[in-house]
Amino acid sequence: MAAPSASSWSWFVPLALGVTLLKSLLIPAYHSTDFEVHRNWLAITHSLPVSQWYYEATSQWTLDYPPFFAWCCKCVNRIKESKEIMERPAFILAALLLWNFGLLIVDHIHFQYNGFLFGLMLLSIARMFQERHLESALLFAILMNFKHIFLYVAPAYVTYLLRSYCFTANTPDGSIQWKSFSFSRLFALGSIVCSVFAVSFGPFIAMGQLPQVLARLFPFKRGLCHAYWAPNFWALYNVVDKVLSVIDVKLQLLDPAKLSKASMTGGLVQEFQHSVLPSVSPFTTLVCTLLSIMPAILHLWLRPRGPRGFLQCLILCALGSFMFGWHVHEKAILIAILPLSLFAVQNKNDAGTYLILVTAGHLSLFPLLFTGPEMPLKICLMLLFTVYSFSALQALFRKEGSLLSLPESIYLSGLVPLQVICEMIYPLTPWQQRFPFVPLLLISVYCSLGVAYSWIKLYISFLREPQTDRKMKVQ
Repeated sequence: MAAPSASSWSWFVPLALGVTLLKSLLIPAYHSTDFEVHRNWLAITHSLPVSQWYYEATSQWTLDYPPFFAWCCKCVNRIKESKEIMERPAFILAALLLWNFGLLIVDHIHFQYNGFLFGLMLLSIARMFQERHLESALLFAILMNFKHIFLYVAPAYVTYLLRSYCFTANTPDGSIQWKSFSFSRLFALGSIVCSVFAVSFGPFIAMGQLPQVLARLFPFKRGLCHAYWAPNFWALYNVVDKVLSVIDVKLQLLDPAKLSKASMTGGLVQEFQHSVLPSVSPFTTLVCTLLSIMPAILHLWLRPRGPRGFLQCLILCALGSFMFGWHVHEKAILIAILPLSLFAVQNKNDAGTYLILVTAGHLSLFPLLFTGPEMPLKICLMLLFTVYSFSALQALFRKEGSLLSLPESIYLSGLVPLQVICEMIYPLTPWQQRFPFVPLLLISVYCSLGVAYSWIKLYISFLREPQTDRKMKVQ
């Protein structure tokens, strides 16, 4: 493929510079719990020997990231390009990634370090599309040792690399040619991944501290849900349990004294027991997560369709883990939103699904910015990004009709009164003092419907897509 001319990318520098300048203006807003968390981690790793990093517990904010974090775009194009720069898929994709509202507020207001991590993930995906499999595996192994939440999508990497890299030949129907399995390629992959993990965890294994490190990385005693509910299946499950418990008390089927005082709707991070429905254990969430991603994994193995199938499986693994994982943070929705941006400029149906997922997912991040001065800022920023996303993608697919069905449009329209009620009306009511968690509950539950719908819609599309590989051009 011929390399793009310099003039065809002349718009990229102004776009990146403009977004960077805007982010620079938000530096005074870098105040959150996570800001203090990262300051404490810097203090731990700077002042203490390596042997004490994962034991230090003076502060409530203990180091719970993998060791690499402690040591601390090339675009997909459609075949037909518009003459107007702002209507080119490459420009739209760059804007969707660089100007992503969720990433903007999480990193530049709430303050975290997700931007460079997602950069590594997208670079790894790009290398996979370019069939530079070993580089992709190296980048992803490094990424997991920066932040272990990317284990969500590891099954897609493992399956695709084994199926489409270690097996060197495939038949047109997708059946496996067992004789084509390359042990040398498997050895090369294993060596790269093991080397990265050895560099990361080796010192702690040598000191006999691996169990302690893993205990910090996977703190199961934090409870099923984060204090700010992620909009996933467990948000719906918790609400159903709460409603059933109220009904049972009204009907005198349950003794109110036996209900847990620290309920899930208390906004606390801790273990608790459901009142009516069966309580959920970490093992249960693991089983549910595996069941949710298994059809995608099997489909990728049995009917490989090249890098496109890999990326579809990666998105489904991210959403399945988000929907059913243990103690999922609401910010994890970005692991699905950003890769889905690549498909949004390629296909009308994917563009519609992207708009639902990105709007519901981004609104679920609103509770992270809860102070008065932040309200107009987050609303304006989300409106700018959302209006641009809808208008740009609709212009891109103008000849193919509307991107959303009527029910989908009605659902997204409902997010507006939901936000008005939760942010403006409810705080003025007397219920605010007795039930402060209600707005968060409403946002999480309503947004979880959109996330679940997008996940199901993407799954159906993935399983029904023909065997022929639909090429995505990567420059």
